[in-house]
Amino acid sequence: MASPSTASDNWNNLWDVEAVARRLGVQVRHVRRLVAERRIPFIKWGHLLRFDPAEIDAWLDGARRPPEAS
Repeated sequence: MASPSTASDNWNNLWDVEAVARRLGVQVRHVRRLVAERRIPFIKWGHLLRFDPAEIDAWLDGARRPPEAS
């Protein structure tokens, strides 16, 4: 089990909706739609939405498509 300071540090490193929107280059409304459709990894704690930056990067990598071979 993680120590309390480690757990606290992990929580402090989570992104809010606005940070994810900036990272993706989209509006907050689009991020909220992705959450509603369960198309993006998120953490819901009460009424708060938070995102793990590592999970967002992995999600983006999973969406990457290689270029077509010529």
